[in-house]
Amino acid sequence: MPANPLAELLENNRHWSAARVGEDPEFFARLTRQQAPEYLWIGCSDSRVPANEIVDLQPGELFVHRNVANVVVHTDLNCLSVLQYAIDVLKVKHVIVCGHYGCGGVGAALQNQRLGLINNWLRHVQDVAWKYNDLIHRETDPLERVDRLCELNVIEQVVNVCQTTVVESAWERGQSFSIHGWIYRLSDGLIRDLGVSVSATDSIETLRAGALGKLPAKR
Repeated sequence: MPANPLAELLENNRHWSAARVGEDPEFFARLTRQQAPEYLWIGCSDSRVPANEIVDLQPGELFVHRNVANVVVHTDLNCLSVLQYAIDVLKVKHVIVCGHYGCGGVGAALQNQRLGLINNWLRHVQDVAWKYNDLIHRETDPLERVDRLCELNVIEQVVNVCQTTVVESAWERGQSFSIHGWIYRLSDGLIRDLGVSVSATDSIETLRAGALGKLPAKR
């Protein structure tokens, strides 16, 4: 029988579990009793952007949904189910859409790369690129254009979250929570608030316009 190709990961897990118990004997007992996060994180699948770690939260403190290029589509039942569970059951107080500079999915969408099935998914990012074509092409550096689209994509996904039936219904019944747009920089590990935070009483279009006006000249 061939050696288990995942043996190293299983061994890592045993070391991690033992270390957790050594630091805090009640750690796993607490996890089994309750999940009560205040935050839902909608982020990119990129392996370099581990949601819990970059905001220094423990397991159980952040509910997470990730997909390529942190896209929120109104027909994506996976994302919508996570969103509904987070809002209706967990009663989160904040929904954070977090993209990252240098996103490969965003770059592929902007450059119209042919990658196969994923091109159908990235068409949603291309819609954002077409909408803001003039703003993106003010940048002369191709990498800066990608980063600009990364920012614009986050802003548009925040709007998409706000316009889901899940969020609209929750706000209509008076539930209190906010939607936020952030972006992460791989080169220094820092998150930037893109200045678009929406609650039930806010005008989405006004906040979108304000966020666009605050985009940095340089990242």
